[in-house]
Amino acid sequence: MMNKKVNLIAIVFLLFLFSCAEEQNNSETVVVETFDVPPTKSTNINYIGNRAPLVESALIKLPLGAIKPDNWLKESLQRQADGLMGNLGEISAWLQKEDNAWLAKDGKGSWGWEEVPYWLKGYLNTAYILEDETMIKEAQIWIEAAIASQRTDGNFGPIMVSDEDGTQDFWSNMIMLYCLQSYYEYTQDERVIDLMTKYFEFQLGLPDEQLLSKTQYWQRIRGGDNLYSVTWLYNRTGEKWLLELAEKIHRVTAPWSKRDNTLDEIGNWKEKREGTEWPEWYGYLVDWHNVNVAQAFREPAQYYELSHNDNDLQATYDNFDIIREHFGQVPGGMFGSDENARPGYDDPRQGVETCGMVEQMNSDEHLLRITGDIFWADHVEEVTFNSFPAALMPDFRSLRYITSPNMVLNDDQNHRPGIMNDGPFLMMNPFSSRCCQHNHGQGLPYLVENLWMATPDNGLAAVIYAANTVKAKVGKGQEVGIALKTNYPFEDDLTFTICSDKEATFPLYFRIPAWCTSASLVLNNEKMNVSAKGGKYVRLVRTWKNGDIIKLSLPKTLKVRTWVKNHNSVSVDYGPLTFSLKIGEKYIKKESDKTALWDSKWQKGVDVDKWPSYEIHPTTAWNYGLVLSESDPQGSFTIETRPWPKDNYPFTPDKAPIVLRAKGKRIPQWEIDKYGLAEELQDSPVKSKEHEEEIELIPMGAARLRISSFPVIGENGKDWQ
Repeated sequence: MMNKKVNLIAIVFLLFLFSCAEEQNNSETVVVETFDVPPTKSTNINYIGNRAPLVESALIKLPLGAIKPDNWLKESLQRQADGLMGNLGEISAWLQKEDNAWLAKDGKGSWGWEEVPYWLKGYLNTAYILEDETMIKEAQIWIEAAIASQRTDGNFGPIMVSDEDGTQDFWSNMIMLYCLQSYYEYTQDERVIDLMTKYFEFQLGLPDEQLLSKTQYWQRIRGGDNLYSVTWLYNRTGEKWLLELAEKIHRVTAPWSKRDNTLDEIGNWKEKREGTEWPEWYGYLVDWHNVNVAQAFREPAQYYELSHNDNDLQATYDNFDIIREHFGQVPGGMFGSDENARPGYDDPRQGVETCGMVEQMNSDEHLLRITGDIFWADHVEEVTFNSFPAALMPDFRSLRYITSPNMVLNDDQNHRPGIMNDGPFLMMNPFSSRCCQHNHGQGLPYLVENLWMATPDNGLAAVIYAANTVKAKVGKGQEVGIALKTNYPFEDDLTFTICSDKEATFPLYFRIPAWCTSASLVLNNEKMNVSAKGGKYVRLVRTWKNGDIIKLSLPKTLKVRTWVKNHNSVSVDYGPLTFSLKIGEKYIKKESDKTALWDSKWQKGVDVDKWPSYEIHPTTAWNYGLVLSESDPQGSFTIETRPWPKDNYPFTPDKAPIVLRAKGKRIPQWEIDKYGLAEELQDSPVKSKEHEEEIELIPMGAARLRISSFPVIGENGKDWQ
């Protein structure tokens, strides 16, 4: 009996010691879980998400200025500020202050449509992120004018009405509301709430036929932007009548869920390949203009927040799939519509507007917040890393209207009907491409603002990856900082360091991209026992202390994608990066005012020599097919890493930190055709009698001339005709 009693006392004493130890080390414990999306059972007390009856927010945007970029993203944003976007006020006629309708209290003037707010979206947000006082001062001029423009009926901005029926064009106001919301996030200036409240009361009072009327094409297609701003205001004021307005805006917006549209109901400019019939699937979307699709395909998902109808959410996913099923069988994340998608023109030489790229990025970010679905984070990275950088010159002082996955010559010639548009649409021209000229600036600052998001359980989620520092409220309201050091997407490792004066208990989420099959997490040198599968979030909950370090490793693997519907061509991925043939580039300087598009307008006295345009001509062969191992296509490549560029800008052919070595054979019959474009692809495999060569592939975003969809060489294939 005595021995049993002693043993019992010993056990109790050991349990007591264990309890004390657990209490002492409680701050060291961590709970690790995985989720498809962050759970929405709780409500974030630190940031404004969706109010009832809206669908609970899966992720919540942090205020403008909470996230500061570093490394290549900061360098890119600074180049943008120093380049065309930051200096467009001295070039663009639409931004001149004299006779500008956006600066006029009565809304009248020669310059008063989309260009000012398009530009201001990127300019204002870049100014606040970089804390550039000169830019902030300039942006404030336009913000003050927009607020002062509100009239007694609640309307504001330039007076734009239809000659056909006298209804107002609300499109440019939708863009300016984005600018005002960003300004409010940074300053908390209540005049924005007051303006938006009165403006939406004005819109609510209009008959349906006068709100987003069909005679004003752009506004009806893009009504989702108006809807977004209404829900943004509702979440801040709780005014129930705003939900009535949201229903009304959805009702009068083009039906992006409709799948049986007639040619008459489809409003974009239309053309099909000669000798073909209009396919049934052309009625599956209400519009096929590239920017409209990239920007407006998300409207059903935005309405889903109010309707709670899963069919509305699914309609957005279907819209995404439809355009890519028929025009997006190419790498880079976009689709080949040039300006308007044309049945019969789906080769990788078809391109997309720079506007389309940045609007797609913005849509992906919206949908990531609405759904929490990692798919949208993966996709915004695909567009950002592979398509967008090549649309601009490395110094960000000029850009082109159309950029394609297969693009071997940029000149000032007309390439129609090879591409849809008449005119010099492939030039790198700072005076040209009126919409993209002003709109391209939103892409990078919006990306910065969405790198981190707040979660319903008062935590933070790292959802898009690039070096940065975030300061945000977590838990019961404590402010913490987290610094991310990384060369992602060019390197695998990401190091997060907690910066906090006090300990704080909160959840941290890390996105595992769908392409990653062997992610790992290390906390303070201890590897976490977690199955970090691609397409999942890993959540760590603990009491975080200053100096805690989390290392996330996302090892990249090579993947060869076959585009069956595009002649069995292939593209090569390495993690989130797609690779293109390295083509020698010769830049030929041109006079911008003599090579600009017909509708370009610039200010009198602008220094043309200071803002030149460029043609880009190939100096090396480009007409290669890949020689791949049939049993192991991925094994056909050798990965070579190079030093990180000293200027922190990796998107140029000579500074790319990763290159791939491959084998290829030239296809002599594959030439630049009569339209000045790479001849359309033919079915792979392709025969070639040429000798095998070693070729170099570089990241797609670094290649302003490139072949990204390759024919495959095979002796059992066909001759190129």
